Amino acid sequence: MPKLSKIRFIYLAAFFIAAFCALPAAALQISTQTQLAKVYEQDTTIPISDYLVSEKYDGIRAIWTGSQLLTRQGNVISAPEWFTAPLPDVWLDGELWTKRQNFEELSSIVRTQTPKDNRWRQVKYMVFDMPDARLPFEERYKNYSNLIAQINAEHIKPVKQQRFHSNHELSKHLQAMVDDGAEGLMLHLATALHQSGRSDALLKLKPYFDEEAEVIAHLPGKGKYTDMLGALRVRNQQGIEFSVGTGFTDAERANPPPVGSIITYKYHGYTNNGVPRFASFLRIREGVESE
Repeated sequence: MPKLSKIRFIYLAAFFIAAFCALPAAALQISTQTQLAKVYEQDTTIPISDYLVSEKYDGIRAIWTGSQLLTRQGNVISAPEWFTAPLPDVWLDGELWTKRQNFEELSSIVRTQTPKDNRWRQVKYMVFDMPDARLPFEERYKNYSNLIAQINAEHIKPVKQQRFHSNHELSKHLQAMVDDGAEGLMLHLATALHQSGRSDALLKLKPYFDEEAEVIAHLPGKGKYTDMLGALRVRNQQGIEFSVGTGFTDAERANPPPVGSIITYKYHGYTNNGVPRFASFLRIREGVESE
């Protein structure tokens, strides 16, 4: 290797190492310690009574490190000082949430770099775990419930867990929750220790599936949508290209997600060719996400 190239290589290597080391320690922990959910298939034979079940909040994942409120990716959330002041010096996991079917408004509140008190007064921190690698989830549930009762802050709430004894009971509960505007349910194995990544210890159950795809083209609208978006042409994570033409508001059709952006779409299974059935737009992925 020529001398100049060696010097350049050493300089670049030192630069990237320094940049990596400059990341906040909490952000690095988030990337390795966050527990993620797998999709629950109702035709599986897992014993439902082994799981604690809660509402799946359509909010923004927020991890309290004991000193900072971070997204799942380790980005700092600019919350007002009063919002985080009551939080204890322990690791908590939860969702920022306002109300059902209000994700876009919530996302707008949380993305604002200079937080506005009057808007943040709508937000609650719904805590669903108090990570501790030594304790099963059932014990962690008791711990975070007791802790939040002691904090006694109106905007910090424990997520309620309950048990069901059959798929039939679970399905009835899911339908009732969805009819009332909920996004779905979370199933957490009561005996599971906290672990990073996806596993059967944490499952999500929705009345539909959702995935992400990259926008590769805008297709023009017709009729009342002339001069507006007709559909997005997208490519999903499996490399399948298809069109998403429903789920948009008129405002979103007038100002659609740009080419190259990532959207979340919902669907109901696949065709024989692997194309998502009845794909419908949910939202554009922003700097902060839901789980």
